[in-house]
Amino acid sequence: MPKDNHGIPVIQATNVSVIRDTRTTVNAVSLSVNTSDRWVVLGPNGCGKTTLLKILSLYLHPSSGDIAVNGQTLGNFDIRPVRPRLAYVSASLATELRPALTSHEVVMSARYGALEVWWNDYSPDDHARAHECLAQLGVSHLAESPISLISSGELQRVLLARALMCDPIAILLDEPTARLDLGGREQVVRILDEFAQTNPQLPSVTVTHHVDEIPTSTTHCALMRDGSIVNAGPIRSTLTSQNLSECFGTPLALEQRPSGRWTAYAP
Repeated sequence: MPKDNHGIPVIQATNVSVIRDTRTTVNAVSLSVNTSDRWVVLGPNGCGKTTLLKILSLYLHPSSGDIAVNGQTLGNFDIRPVRPRLAYVSASLATELRPALTSHEVVMSARYGALEVWWNDYSPDDHARAHECLAQLGVSHLAESPISLISSGELQRVLLARALMCDPIAILLDEPTARLDLGGREQVVRILDEFAQTNPQLPSVTVTHHVDEIPTSTTHCALMRDGSIVNAGPIRSTLTSQNLSECFGTPLALEQRPSGRWTAYAP
């Protein structure tokens, strides 16, 4: 397992590309995720955002380029104990989980990166850790509730609790508000801001294609188009009307509301 190194990026992508059937889905992308960074990767559908996130989480190896975790390059360490600590949270995960699983079981299953609890044996410490994670997200009262009976906002809290199970070094969120209605979306954005406040040193990368879904705690923005990052840096200098228009290929006006949240529209 790569050791934590002060001042070295938690995750470093250098000129990574992914080529599938002669099609380049990610093209020479470089990105540094440091402690306390909260990145949003923004861009149109099909631009390579999810593929990039899978590379950062070590679920997909790049065709070329390098990925380093805490300063150690992929290929020079065993990824098996590292991958669970790069906590990958996807809205699609909820559809893969058996509806009868309880919230406690969903969280505990992360211990071995599984979707079921009967595949592995769990210690009393594992059970205690699952309860701690649920409590940190404020849903310990749902521990024995089947996930089919809880709300979308409560389920997102459970999935974030699951991400904490293996003492993560980064949280990677793939469209966390996908398939939610307006109320569910707002709950999740609020949850992500609360999560950032209670885990200030834990970096995150969130993929989305809507500026309305960017939490106010976000510190950095990467704009992605056709497999490449066209702009990246601190969010206040990167997320502009001009850059957003270039990213989506259409004139867009960007506004920041008094709450700190963003909105964009065609002028």
